[in-house]
Formats: sequence, structure tokens, C-alpha cells
Amino acid sequence: MKNAPSLRSVAITGTGKYVPERILTNEDLRQMVDTSDEWITTRTGIKKRRIAAANEATSDLASAAARQALENADVAAADLDLIVVGTVTPDMAFPATACFVQKELGATKATCFDVSGACSGFLYGLEIARGYIASGMAEKALVIGADKLSGIIDWTDRNTCVLFGDGAGAAVLEAAKDGGGEVVSTYSGSDGSLDEILNVPAGGSRCPLTSENVDSKLNTMKMAGREVYRHAVTTMVSAAKEAITRAGLTPKDIACFIPHQANLRIIETIAHKLDMPMERFFVNLTEYGNTSAAAVAIALDEAQRSGRIKRGDYILMVVFGGGLTWASSVIRW
Repeated sequence: MKNAPSLRSVAITGTGKYVPERILTNEDLRQMVDTSDEWITTRTGIKKRRIAAANEATSDLASAAARQALENADVAAADLDLIVVGTVTPDMAFPATACFVQKELGATKATCFDVSGACSGFLYGLEIARGYIASGMAEKALVIGADKLSGIIDWTDRNTCVLFGDGAGAAVLEAAKDGGGEVVSTYSGSDGSLDEILNVPAGGSRCPLTSENVDSKLNTMKMAGREVYRHAVTTMVSAAKEAITRAGLTPKDIACFIPHQANLRIIETIAHKLDMPMERFFVNLTEYGNTSAAAVAIALDEAQRSGRIKRGDYILMVVFGGGLTWASSVIRW
């Protein structure tokens, strides 16, 4: 019996981000709904969020982040073999948003598709791309998390409109080099029985858009906040521990935790349950709010460009999203 082919190690070789120019502050929201800066800050930690222009589609956000990542990795778009975009706000039902990104970048030989994992989309894409490269099916891959959540928000609902923003983050993956970084472990999961606590009810085949359900705002995000909070903490702690165990490490080995940027209270609770100081957690939700699939990708780019993570550091990314979905990954930088 022949030995099975060995899998290659895979590394992130470049990152990038894009956030729209328009800033929506808590004070701005106070003029729109019954809320205040104090109410939002004490419950979420969010101060600002970015809102895409009317003529900016998700693929525009994604392409801008992708260009930064390609430049950072010194990789030409024409050399990409794979583009995966994690998003729940695609440009249209089809073609995939990844195909629009391919066209914009000129990545003519890349296989392109989207992943719908809500806020877990970027790490779902990372896990997929890692498999492509590890098996030899691809040499260079681009993974993007991008969402224009402002288009599916009910701006009269203070329980949701204060939480979310728009943006995109990207990473280039290639086969790891000796002495370089490596994606050490990945983990993902889902629980479809919890589909009703975070969703957009209308717009799919189950409930096609009509003037009546648009008037009822069924085409906007609905969230059972307390249930989402509870499950977010449970799943992210479990997913973090699983990825760390698969990597053969302990939480104390992680130099930088990059959690989903949804709520500061959630992050503080996770830090407590992992018995890790908040100083080890990279947090930027104050500036951007929850950008869904883009959140950890944006944070990863900011962490590496600011020097928060250094060569040889172990970092952990962990997320949760509607579905419910969750995912985690340990990276040696």
C-alpha cells in the first residue's frame, strides 16, 4: 500500500483592510433613534462605525482590501489560483462576489466562490484555502471577509443599528517556507437549530421579497440579543480551546487573541473564562463596530501593521455568527 501524500504547511503571507470614509458616531445615532453615547458604550464598547457610500458594493470593499493584501505579500493578482469571499451581503444573488473581485483585480486564472458563514465567513474561507494549498490544489489563495451591513439594517431599531458597520479585510495564503509562519490549526462548527436568533427573514427562496414584507422590514437583520450573547460566549470559548488544543498549545502560549469584534462585554467574558488578561486581546470594535465577516480580518491586518504581533508569535482568531456558526484558528506568525 502506497503512503498517502503529505500535506504542505500553509502560511498567511500578507494582509489588508478597507473601511469606508463615512464615520457614523454614537452622537449621530442619537439623532436617529432613542439612544445615547452612554447607553451604547456601556453595553457594547462601540463609539463609531464606518458606512459605505451608496455606490460602494461589497465587491468594492473587498477589492480594496485585497489590493493591500497582495501588495503586502508581494503577490500579483494574475498569480492567484483561488479567491474566497466570506460575506452575507453579496453584490447580487449570483454571480458570486468573488467573481466581481476577480474581474476588478485581473486575477484571470483564479477559481472564485463565496462562503456564507455570517461573521465566521473569513475563518471558514481561511480553512478552505488552507486545504486547497496543503493538498497542492492551489499555490496562492486570497481570502476576504467583506460585508456592507448598512444595507440590511433597520435604522429605526436601536438594538441592532448601533452594533454594525461596513468594511473588508483580506489575507494572502501560500505554502509555508522553512523558518516562516504557519497556520497551525483550524476548527469550525455550526448549529442550525439556532437559526432564528440571528437572521434576515426575507429575501431568499423561503420568503421572497414582496412590497408587503419590505414594508414590514423583514429584509433587515433580526436578533435576539440575550440569546446571541449567551451562545457567543459559550461557542467562542469552546472554539478557542479546541484550536489551541489542536495546535498542542495552552492559552498562555498565545501572544495575541483576535476575537470577533462584536461586543466588548463578550470579549471581556471570554478573557475571564480563558484566564487571560485583556492586554492579550486585540480590540478595535470601538472604531468600527461589528463588521461581520470582515471583523477579524480587519483586526488581523491592524495587529500586524501596528507591531502588535511579531514574527514567531502565536495568535488566535476566534469568531461566531448567525447560523449559528463558529470558527477558530491558531497562527504562528
